[in-house]
Amino acid sequence: MTRQEPADTPLGDAFHLYDTTLRDGAQREGVTYSVQDKLAVARLLDELGVGFIEGGWPGALPKDTEFFARAAKGELKLNHAALVAFGATRKAGTTADTDPQVRALLDSEAPVITLVAKSDLRHIERALRVDVDEACAMVEDTVGFLVKEGRRVFLDAEHFFDGYAFSPETSLRVLDAAAHAGADVLVLCDTNGGQLPLGLAETVRTIKDKTGFRLGIHCQDDTSCAVANSVAAVQAGVTHVQCTANGYGERAGNADLFAVTGNLVTKLGMDVLPTGGAAELTRVSHALAEIANIAPYTHQAYVGASAFAHKAGLHASAIKVDPLLYNHIDPSSVGNDMRVLVTEMAGRASLELKGRELGVDLAGRPEALTSAITKVKRLEAEGWSFEAADASLELLLRQEADVPAEAPFELESYRVVLDHRADAEVVSEATVKVHVGGQRVIATAEGIGPVHALDAALRKALSPHLSWLDSVELADYKVRILQGHPGTDAVTRVLVESTDGEREWTTVGVHGNIVEASWLALCDALVHKSTTVAPVTDPPHVD
Repeated sequence: MTRQEPADTPLGDAFHLYDTTLRDGAQREGVTYSVQDKLAVARLLDELGVGFIEGGWPGALPKDTEFFARAAKGELKLNHAALVAFGATRKAGTTADTDPQVRALLDSEAPVITLVAKSDLRHIERALRVDVDEACAMVEDTVGFLVKEGRRVFLDAEHFFDGYAFSPETSLRVLDAAAHAGADVLVLCDTNGGQLPLGLAETVRTIKDKTGFRLGIHCQDDTSCAVANSVAAVQAGVTHVQCTANGYGERAGNADLFAVTGNLVTKLGMDVLPTGGAAELTRVSHALAEIANIAPYTHQAYVGASAFAHKAGLHASAIKVDPLLYNHIDPSSVGNDMRVLVTEMAGRASLELKGRELGVDLAGRPEALTSAITKVKRLEAEGWSFEAADASLELLLRQEADVPAEAPFELESYRVVLDHRADAEVVSEATVKVHVGGQRVIATAEGIGPVHALDAALRKALSPHLSWLDSVELADYKVRILQGHPGTDAVTRVLVESTDGEREWTTVGVHGNIVEASWLALCDALVHKSTTVAPVTDPPHVD
């Protein structure tokens, strides 16, 4: 059997960071983990350094049963965390040693088991359809049996806060039954997610003072207070916090592991992760989002791409003096970065800082800086947006700073036609005429749409001259019709995201014609790439 306690965490067993992504988080609408996914998630959580990883409900769900079986056979090697199996107490009128669900928890070989039990009188009487005596006997019998079998047991007191408000005596009896039988942590669950921080903290303090039990907290996010409630509970005395990656979970979700951890580490000074673990928060958050097939939330606290992004010129002026004046922490402490966004709101400091970030030094060059600000504001007014198009902004700043990026080709002309054929197939054909490597090149290609055909023709013309072109791929293409320009003659903004397998960059184009807007963005993408590669060379001579 593997260990029952977290390893290599400065606070050790004195404080538990407990993750339930693979059980409670998997209840989020649209999330489905395969067994292989579950193993990958567990490894990432272990890399981060959480103390306990709840793997699922063996015996109730076939995938969870397989997950624990494969973990027991050695497919899951944990360096920091203890693996936890989740399940329910025995059924009414039976005994724990004969209940098949309880037996499945033992068969999982998980060293730690979390049992869920009703702690609200209304749920006991209406859902379980038993009296309080039997409900407490179910808890005491199951906990005692598992402890005798060598398992460490935590109890999730379901609906605790609502139940305690309705019938305090009942909820306390359930806790007492679990503690008397040997449960190590009694977790107070805000199952319906309806609590607010001050009231929840007051209840936690009351329970702690009355019982002296070791308490935990599990919060749902139905009031958008799950993170605040979890932190308030810690401040009120709990030493075990249950969370899910990125707040995944049913309905509005659960307490976000990364926000809770960020607060505990940076605000309360609690070493809940191994040394260096906090700096991995952003990386692990995004990796887990990838496995869940959910785009990372841009504005997520601590780990979101916009968590330390600044747009207002006033902010940028202060950041130029000291980044911490407008950042509540050093972004690198949680593995994130500060970004300055350039829009029509940009001031001199914003653009100077952004230039520094992009490798274009505008400091001490007031004329170039003024010219760049004027141009950005004019283009933004016309519909351009550089906030999400750093590559195009870099090219603009280079131009204004008199260090322009040399384009790898020069356009003579392009033409795109649409062919609607008799069989209803629609094909686009594009022809481009460019000058590259000292030659005039004409190329024609077909595509599914006009932009696809234009991109194909341009690549066909340039490939013999640009050795790096084949590595560049179109990763994303976004089109937006700008407000204030309705109808078929509307102004269109196109964002093109490109990648060369090692990095990604985004360019923008704006025009009344969607093809021309796309062309502008595509050209910027290639010009930006060309700044990082060797100069254009003539094709090899063929006799």
